Amino acid sequence: MEPIEMKKLQVEIDQLANREVYVHLETTNGAYASHFNKDAYNVGAFIRNAKVTYQRGKVVGTGSTYRVGLKLDIGWIYAEGVNQFEVDEEGRLLMAGHDREGRLMVALQIGETPFHY
Repeated sequence: MEPIEMKKLQVEIDQLANREVYVHLETTNGAYASHFNKDAYNVGAFIRNAKVTYQRGKVVGTGSTYRVGLKLDIGWIYAEGVNQFEVDEEGRLLMAGHDREGRLMVALQIGETPFHY
């Protein structure tokens, strides 16, 4: 994955707009929190292969982290804290946010075919 360049990422997001796509969205502070602080509250969210069509997508932010939003007919999907992206060999747009130690904190992936483990 490479650091986000807003213009490059925006082009990739725009290319998938108005198409039926599959979305993977994951957020976590995972077990990291409780390993370092027994009183920490673990949180996370996970959705895989949600089939959606978004009218437009937008990447915003400054510095080292960004928010990516996808506008649906009835609302939004967004990921906050994204700092890297790539297009894989299957043409899927993969975005992620890692903390300073390299641990995954957020992932947003968009593809025209379902994601498999």
